Amino acid sequence: MKNRFKLVVAVLLLAVAALACGLPAIPGLNGPLLDENFDGFSQTWGTGTDEQSSVEYTDGGLRFIVNETLFYVWSNPNDEDYANVHIEVTAKNNSSDPNTAFGIMCNQGVPDSNMYYFAITANGEYAIAKGAVGVDDVFLTNDDLWGESELIAKNADSYRIGADCGDGTLTLYVDGQKIDSVQDSSYSSGMVALFAWSHEVENGTDVTFDDFVVTKLPTP
Repeated sequence: MKNRFKLVVAVLLLAVAALACGLPAIPGLNGPLLDENFDGFSQTWGTGTDEQSSVEYTDGGLRFIVNETLFYVWSNPNDEDYANVHIEVTAKNNSSDPNTAFGIMCNQGVPDSNMYYFAITANGEYAIAKGAVGVDDVFLTNDDLWGESELIAKNADSYRIGADCGDGTLTLYVDGQKIDSVQDSSYSSGMVALFAWSHEVENGTDVTFDDFVVTKLPTP
């Protein structure tokens, strides 16, 4: 299932102006750096639909549909540069392909699109990896292969995925359980994103994300 990325999703950026009637909360000072429940009011995430894939706000979530096989699609909420953060999201997996992978990206750069990503499947597989356009991805866990964990429920209706991206330490959590952790300091900061990755079943990938939160990791 390890393949080079084929990435197609335009990033939609939205500048939000403060209303003159009151001062907004400063992100990260009084709470999360980013807190998104996909209720449709903000709609800052990159969306779009073509023959290969679709990312759209649907029924209170951000839904990823991938029609093409071995195809990877991501969406960013903004172009902010985040460093030393914890990210969480709920993923509802409605894919007919049991090998569909989905999860979180962090420290994504522009224009080279280097990134770390934290992927799981409904088969109980996982990977913490780094990638960059034009080179093969490197799985930092399990000797550059997909790993399996009994802590990842098979064929669950939803998964709460967490990721630590900070100070050279990358940690994956699923449903509150630590799955694995690795050390890598190639990328120190960047954008955050969500993704879905199809395997070998056409029209087989369908994942909806909800309750996305980014918080600052505590300083050691």
